[in-house]
Amino acid sequence: MHTGRIIKALSGFYYVEFNGALYQTRARGLFRKTEESPLVGDIVDFQIENVTDGYITKIHPRENELVRPTVANIDQVLITMSLKTPAFSFYLLDRFLAYVEAHDIEPVVVITKMDLADDDDLIDKIKDTYGAIYPVFFTSQDEMNNDLLNIFENKVTVLSGQSGVGKSSLLNTLLPELELKTDEISSALNRGKHTTRHVELVDIGGGLIADTPGFSTIEFTEIDKYNIKYCFKEFNDYQNQCKFRECMHINEPKCAVKEALQNGGIKQSRYDSYLAIHEEISNRKERY
Repeated sequence: MHTGRIIKALSGFYYVEFNGALYQTRARGLFRKTEESPLVGDIVDFQIENVTDGYITKIHPRENELVRPTVANIDQVLITMSLKTPAFSFYLLDRFLAYVEAHDIEPVVVITKMDLADDDDLIDKIKDTYGAIYPVFFTSQDEMNNDLLNIFENKVTVLSGQSGVGKSSLLNTLLPELELKTDEISSALNRGKHTTRHVELVDIGGGLIADTPGFSTIEFTEIDKYNIKYCFKEFNDYQNQCKFRECMHINEPKCAVKEALQNGGIKQSRYDSYLAIHEEISNRKERY
């Protein structure tokens, strides 16, 4: 018996990496009974006759999983936002950050299209708002930020961000051998038709990255309104000091988060995003 990671899944076969080699396996029938399906990124036990003939016998418990792309055990999501075209949005970035936090994955912020920058105040505000909470990288089109290459070691990474921000371009710059078609094609695809293509984890900087840009829109359908406050990481520094243990940081008296907001410890834009997402989740619950 061996233990390895599923690197890709295709036509009922699972390709498992073990000791630098790739083994083609199938899932044992027992998974049909449990309605469990192996995912790319899963750590699995498997037995092999040879490199093209093996069986997965056990899926190890997952740290996390995403639906788009369908990958398990992700260490970090590169949330890609552009400075311009489309214009940078603090609220949209906060939605992505909260969504990634809700899945117990580390977010990394990547701001693209620095070559179009014409507003230093915006760049300073982005650094000021997020720099103390998350790693933030700035990239230009077709030019590599070498610091970015150092963040992949021993990690499984997924790329996400709104349509048109340059996710495919960024992947192409990071991994030229992928040759993902960018711009016209990706904007045509993003407008509706979901292309079915398999996800594969490919080597990058001593780690692995999913070879397809991930989710570009977000719905907080599975997230509870009582838990969304934990997805704003800097709130956690203060919420133990709130008078009420279950404080939602909205209408309660003696709220340490709102005090931090007054004192500048928490940014107004972050707090506004929290209120908007909390309200969205509350309204959704009431509709159902």
